[in-house]
Amino acid sequence: MGPLPARLSPPTTSCCSRERPGGTRRGPGLRPTGREEAVLPEREHLSRRSACSSSIPQDFYSDSPGGYEINLDHRKLKTPQAKLFTVPTEALAIAVATEWDSQKDTIKFYTMHLTTLCNTALDNPTQRSKAQLIRAAVKFLDTDTVCYRVEEPPALAELQKNEWDPIVAWAEKRYNVTIGSSTSILGPNIPASTKETFISHLASYNMWALQGIEYVITQLKSLILSMGLIDRHITVEKAVLLSRLEEEYQIQRWGNVEWAHDYDLCELRARAAAGTLFVHLCSESSSVKHKVLQD
Repeated sequence: MGPLPARLSPPTTSCCSRERPGGTRRGPGLRPTGREEAVLPEREHLSRRSACSSSIPQDFYSDSPGGYEINLDHRKLKTPQAKLFTVPTEALAIAVATEWDSQKDTIKFYTMHLTTLCNTALDNPTQRSKAQLIRAAVKFLDTDTVCYRVEEPPALAELQKNEWDPIVAWAEKRYNVTIGSSTSILGPNIPASTKETFISHLASYNMWALQGIEYVITQLKSLILSMGLIDRHITVEKAVLLSRLEEEYQIQRWGNVEWAHDYDLCELRARAAAGTLFVHLCSESSSVKHKVLQD
């Protein structure tokens, strides 16, 4: 096989329709099964609408003093710790309601990333403070995917330089910091001032948004890629491609295992997109109507 190109383009893959087995999780008023799924109860006000329908019934979510509540079969949704499921913005309430409404006869909890993130934000199972969340996010700089480079094989080293250098350069200019890269197993030596800058920037987000930011960072294994995605500098497809650069290099060299690689790619895109959307919706202070009028 001839040498690989020095740059990669996002692969074209069809949307994955396979189901993934998972653990048992309990939802509001639902009977769980052994596949992280539950039989959907009859929903009086959730009639099947056409795919082009963009409206969500007003009784699916309601305004409350603490935010917006999600109603399922006229019952208030609860978190795994039995807290009232209340989200801070109307836009997020609509997104979660849409996520629930997209479920068919069987509820697949592993596809409901926004609901899961809301549960995490509400229950805070690890009981971390805002400062702890920020430190956990910034800690990823020490092992950031785009900062670790190889020397061999030369084609992969060139690919990393061509694809990762621009996003590192963007982050350095955007945040006025020094990041760099390294081929050492110890990784780059990130200056303390750079970490302080990111700590200060992340402190501008609320607790809900920080949960989403950490989720995206965990998926991409990169603070730099995550901030580029959240700042709308790169797309979800591009961020995922850059986070999987070495794997994509190996796929182009040795071939694609469709049932494994395609599934992983679709899953990672879905999680990264959901986490980014969650951050934006948690940070949105304007009403939905006001936002639409502005656009």
